[in-house]
Amino acid sequence: MYSNFVLLVFSFTIFLCCVRSCDYNCPDKPVLTPSTLVVKYGDPASATCVACQQACLPLNETIIFMEASVGNIAKDGTTMTWRVDRLTEWDLTPKCFYTDVDNHQCCTHLTVIVYQPPKSVSISLNHTGALTEHTEYTLQCFVLNVAPARNLVVTFYRGQTQLGQKTSNDTSKEPVNESFVLSFSASPEDNGAQFWCEAKLELGPEGPRPPVKVKSTELNVIVHFEHKEDRHNWVE
Repeated sequence: MYSNFVLLVFSFTIFLCCVRSCDYNCPDKPVLTPSTLVVKYGDPASATCVACQQACLPLNETIIFMEASVGNIAKDGTTMTWRVDRLTEWDLTPKCFYTDVDNHQCCTHLTVIVYQPPKSVSISLNHTGALTEHTEYTLQCFVLNVAPARNLVVTFYRGQTQLGQKTSNDTSKEPVNESFVLSFSASPEDNGAQFWCEAKLELGPEGPRPPVKVKSTELNVIVHFEHKEDRHNWVE
């Protein structure tokens, strides 16, 4: 038994020393399902990897493995399943690979997007009191504790009319606070209108349906403007 253990350690050491770098373009590469995993922070997660169709056979002459910083991995022939009960890491890239009889290592990594809906969304205006027609004002939308920011789209509305969209340049995978601004020129149509903003996480086809959305409360606006009759009399 001791000799078998020594042989195993020796073989694994040779594997670490001599194996080539990962080839992500080999013809018979591992297939992960899903190829992209979108999971809410704190939720369970899982993925399955089929290492190969033929290139990693026979199993007693090759090495098949899946690496992940968290969770458990179960192996059944050429199939491996990764599971985690509660995903609390923001940045991880599980990898599935095999090393064939020629010491060629073929790999596929799992893209994992961990998201967190905004804790709150609010809107403000850079002015108090009534607005003046033809004067430019700025709306500001605050989005708190959201991840990942790069998937965040903020839309400004007046009533049900879309005024514009903004995105973030922040590449952090952990939650951040963001603010977005939109300028507009006050008009009579704005009088009595309700302005608001909505934060949406666009996480792709693998993400939740419908997409995660959080709305702000409405901001009521009053605009002082000159009536048409007054303008006509003023021109005359």
